[in-house]
Amino acid sequence: MSKIGFIGTGVMGSALARAVSKNEKDIMLSNVPSAAAKVLAEELGAHSAENKTIAESCEYIVLAVKPQVIFSVLEEIAPVLKSRKDDFVLISIAAGVTINSVKSAVGIDFPVIRLMPNTPVSVEKGVILCAFDGVKEKQKEEFFRMFSSAGLCDEIAEDKIDAAGALTGCGPAFAYIMMQALADGAVACGIDRKTATVYAEKTVAGAAELALLSGEHLEKLKDAVCSPAGSTIEGVNILENRSVRAAFADAVKASYKRNKELGKK
Repeated sequence: MSKIGFIGTGVMGSALARAVSKNEKDIMLSNVPSAAAKVLAEELGAHSAENKTIAESCEYIVLAVKPQVIFSVLEEIAPVLKSRKDDFVLISIAAGVTINSVKSAVGIDFPVIRLMPNTPVSVEKGVILCAFDGVKEKQKEEFFRMFSSAGLCDEIAEDKIDAAGALTGCGPAFAYIMMQALADGAVACGIDRKTATVYAEKTVAGAAELALLSGEHLEKLKDAVCSPAGSTIEGVNILENRSVRAAFADAVKASYKRNKELGKK
């Protein structure tokens, strides 16, 4: 038996497999087309295989596929899973797809971990939301060991995962828009594009690190930068007048709504 197999080696599947490979070497990979899995397997020193092979021989089976694809994959591997007599854990990263719907698609009861990872897992700075159902404590510990290099793995109730995932999963895109907008402002003030982009990225990364390490309320950290009658408060007033806070909040809420819609489909 192999330790862990990834069905799907797209952007997220590949990022997770690379992170897991730092802690676990017994990995199998599959993909359609198969060439992608073979290339990644060579990079990681893993094995490429078919979906059914992973389903029958891996202790942890990661379905790293999109919500629109997961049920066709489950239909393919269901007979294999039903025939297994040993313990296995199915791990799904499909947004909006509930644990119960995964089990119903297979037709048997088995341990499931539902994940909501974000793209910074590719640089070991990700957030992975984890909901567990029927998973033994030892299996949970093994999961955290294997995925620890991806970033923060945080257990959350499944009924909260779509809401939290709208922040963590979609949030990087919102952050890139913010950084690009900051760089645009600097370019308009005479800074060259390359320099402005680096400054924007470093500033946002540094602000996030300070917030994490200090533990201070975000409003307090913001106020610490705003000197009376200074330049920062002038900029903050523009953001408040343009309802930037509301726009970001609404973006998260819209993404949450879409997560729920994807699950229904």
